[in-house]
Amino acid sequence: QVQLVESGGGLVQARGSLRLSCAFSGRTFSGYVMGWFRQAPGKEREFVAAVSRSGSTTYVAGSVKGRFTISRDNAKTTVYLQMNSLKPEDTAVYYCAARSSGIASSAREYDHWGQGIQVTVSS
Repeated sequence: QVQLVESGGGLVQARGSLRLSCAFSGRTFSGYVMGWFRQAPGKEREFVAAVSRSGSTTYVAGSVKGRFTISRDNAKTTVYLQMNSLKPEDTAVYYCAARSSGIASSAREYDHWGQGIQVTVSS
């Protein structure tokens, strides 16, 4: 029904930048709150950022605030995560997720998930 596919990950040096994209396929992209989560080895899945259905409201985790920006293009049915000033501790698998209700920071509240994409930040 809903499919999410992340792209744009890879290896980057500390202080560098990456832009992740998440392509949505299915019905009514604009009806979903979109979020980004990440999971490092041995750690819990962590909320990174979320954006409202219209794109007018964003919520960014304190650990990445000021460095990461979430946005969406409803015409392209794509959500983005711009990551600047990357640090080694940002290394994780990053997941795109969607939910049909309001912005939430708990992974369990999201209904659809992408396959995840690796982001590795070297020192």
